[in-house]
Amino acid sequence: MSKTRKGKVVSYNKWGYIFLMPFIIVFIIFQLIPLVNTIRYSFYQYFRAGLDWIGPNWVGFENYAKVFGNADIWTYAWNTILMWIMGFVPQIIVSLVLGSWFSDQRLRLKFSGFFKTVIYLPNLIMASAFAMLFFTLFSAKGPINSILVDGLGILKEPFIFFDSMWATRILVAFMNFLMWFGNTTILLMAGIMGIDGSLFEAAEVDGATPTQVFFRITLPLLRPILVYVMITSLIGGLQMFDVPQILTNGDGTPYRSSMTMIMYLNKHLFSRNYGLAGALSVFLFIITGALSVVVYKFNTSED
Repeated sequence: MSKTRKGKVVSYNKWGYIFLMPFIIVFIIFQLIPLVNTIRYSFYQYFRAGLDWIGPNWVGFENYAKVFGNADIWTYAWNTILMWIMGFVPQIIVSLVLGSWFSDQRLRLKFSGFFKTVIYLPNLIMASAFAMLFFTLFSAKGPINSILVDGLGILKEPFIFFDSMWATRILVAFMNFLMWFGNTTILLMAGIMGIDGSLFEAAEVDGATPTQVFFRITLPLLRPILVYVMITSLIGGLQMFDVPQILTNGDGTPYRSSMTMIMYLNKHLFSRNYGLAGALSVFLFIITGALSVVVYKFNTSED
């Protein structure tokens, strides 16, 4: 009898492995092999000079020394983290407020399904299309300048947004906020709805105010979802590319203040410098992993 039962378990496990095979095959071909090749190329001199290929020649850690010795990489890292923070802080605040409102049954909000759909729609728009829209809106002859100069008379002449360091950074951060706050709201709302309702009822009976309920019950129990949101947002922020690339035509203007690390990496890939691009990719991977661990430890530490 036990042998028969064991045979059935093995048979069921076999089907589980069979269903996992497509994912494993795709992961190996499109992720694992490119990852291994990227790490391998980072130790080689491998680039294109004119019509000729140089390498691959083994150079050890020479590419890493060039990456760490280049002062510009730290400027680009600061630009990336700064624009991510500028977009993520309002994103998490607005998402927490909206998630609390939508999941609070006492408010009895009307048309909540419609509003949830509306706030999630920007997440469905391609970042490139979003960037082109903002590039048109905030150009020197765009609608925003027309309103500020001709409509309201606030400015005497058009303001060149993309010639201002902070204006460009704010636009990039604002676009990232608009594209992702709906997705974050849905995640946080799902986490809030998963909290045992009896806790809120007990707090209400004890006379707790809505603010106390939020900070003493909702926020602590929402910590696992917050950790997930922060880590995934951090990874996406460090990979910021398409929005600043289109807004600044790939130059990170003005004064390279909006140049991100992936934009810098793209320049090396475009010039076919695979060795230096590989070292830069590994460097970015290490930074992402280290910051993710810091965020995880900070948010899961015991009170």
